[in-house]
Amino acid sequence: MDKDVRTLIRTIWFPIVLVVILWMVHFYNVYHKGTLGIYGIYPRAWDGLQGIFFAPFIHNAKDGFRHILSNSVPLFMLTSMIALFYRRVLYPSFILIFILTGFAVWMFGRPVYHIGASGVVYGLLSFVFWSGVFRRNLRSIILALVVTLVFNGYFLGLFPNREGVSWESHLFGALAGLLTAFLFKAILEKEEQEEEAWSSLSEPEEKTFFLPRDTFELTLRERREIELRRQEELRNRGDEWSSTST
Repeated sequence: MDKDVRTLIRTIWFPIVLVVILWMVHFYNVYHKGTLGIYGIYPRAWDGLQGIFFAPFIHNAKDGFRHILSNSVPLFMLTSMIALFYRRVLYPSFILIFILTGFAVWMFGRPVYHIGASGVVYGLLSFVFWSGVFRRNLRSIILALVVTLVFNGYFLGLFPNREGVSWESHLFGALAGLLTAFLFKAILEKEEQEEEAWSSLSEPEEKTFFLPRDTFELTLRERREIELRRQEELRNRGDEWSSTST
């Protein structure tokens, strides 16, 4: 196997394993006619707390593979993107988004079973977007633009516009991604640090301005006093010149 391919596989092994587990659980759930649904998040019920850890791996067995396909593809894409470009924060950011999203749904969601990885997907999407806003380097901004273009239709999922869809998971996932991006904004990759170093070198050492920096900070009285002193200095110079020239 080519060295570059092996390196790529090592880098994205986590997204691969994640999606494999997702599909293994789904095949089991389909075989047992959707009995895993009771392990989803049931808000404000003590036995519903277990869903924080299990719900993202469980998908609707009644609609075949539509639900899991709609989540596993973007989950793999976004997790791989973070593994490739934000590898230093891959695991802590994923875990934080995973836990925060589930806990927020348990606290504030409707009293129904919430299942599926869509909340985590929205969290990862939000993380990549807001990382571009908070980090403000060329690489993170480009990634933010890419996910905005590719996943622009996901914005509608933040609102209760479809029956049977946990829009709460989408909303709280997006908020969890925003918070996570803010918390990890200072943990830069090597490439980002090099980019910042180059940008700092390219800045001019000293800036020149058309007007003095305190022009608009001086009061009218202070400006008059400065002008009077200047005129007095000019008169003194004129007197000195006259005395020396005679």
